[in-house]
Amino acid sequence: MNTLGLMGMPGHTEIILIVFIIVLLFGAKKLPELSRSLGKSLGEFKKGQREGTEPDKEDDVEKKEIEESKD
Repeated sequence: MNTLGLMGMPGHTEIILIVFIIVLLFGAKKLPELSRSLGKSLGEFKKGQREGTEPDKEDDVEKKEIEESKD
């Protein structure tokens, strides 16, 4: 039995319906602004993810200072 049978990817009809509802809710004039802000938000989110996985340079400097002070 296919477990994704009930929750598969949306088809063309569903996507068109979702876009139509968004246009009704926000209006055609607001769509470019909404798209722009969504793109900026996604960019900031990805930037935050990258920064979260990289080690902090400040931590490395503090570790070196501690090691030097021990000597």
